[in-house]
Amino acid sequence: MLKLRILTAAILVPAVVALVWFAPTWALGLAAGVVALAAAWEWTALSRLRAPWLQAAFTLLLAVLLICFWVLRHNNWVLWITTGAALGWWLFALVWIAVWRREFALPVKLLCGLLTILPAWVATIALHASVDGRRKLLFLLVLIWAADIAAYFAGRAFGRRKLAPEVSPGKTWEGVAGATLALLAVACAGVFWALPAGGYALILVCVLTGWLSIVGDLSESMFKREAALKDSGRLFPGHGGVLDRIDSLTAALPAFWLGLAILERLK
Repeated sequence: MLKLRILTAAILVPAVVALVWFAPTWALGLAAGVVALAAAWEWTALSRLRAPWLQAAFTLLLAVLLICFWVLRHNNWVLWITTGAALGWWLFALVWIAVWRREFALPVKLLCGLLTILPAWVATIALHASVDGRRKLLFLLVLIWAADIAAYFAGRAFGRRKLAPEVSPGKTWEGVAGATLALLAVACAGVFWALPAGGYALILVCVLTGWLSIVGDLSESMFKREAALKDSGRLFPGHGGVLDRIDSLTAALPAFWLGLAILERLK
């Protein structure tokens, strides 16, 4: 399984990096939009929405919202409100995972899906279109990928204390510690290379973004557990579906854009 995961990643990662670095924002938005729509379809399964026409209707709703937000992409208030709503959702999800753990009604689950997928797409476009945006977005991808890899191997090597055994039994506090070390390492490199204008406050933004990405991962795991699904889909061999690949980024993208925007305002 590990070899299959590595092989799939070896194909996907260069493709994503090339898209981020070389594609114009409209092309990235289109590609990310396709990913978002695939994620929306998978979300209907996590929500236990079985009727194909209802699944299509939810996916179409997201498509309409993507178009509307593309038209409004230059409006800063739209970006602030969207990413702020996403941050509120992820902080709520943290409490939900930690202490509440009740299953939501179908309409609430679908709303959670919109709050998960739409702001991540909006933040992707906003980051890429900003000053030095390609470097910012690529830096975030490296940050989250490094944290995910470090958490995986630290958890396998040293994992003893379960992070959230009822949600995701494989995740441990030792994995979180490994992820935090990776976040600090990449963030420190970012201060001197990727985003020097951010200063040392960028390190805090990076660590908080990385921790929130773990909440994104756990949130999807919670929905999968409620739906009795091991993976959100089967698109990527060894990795599962689209949501299984972007769960960390769905939380990290809006949080990172918001963090950078706040740093910019504080200058």
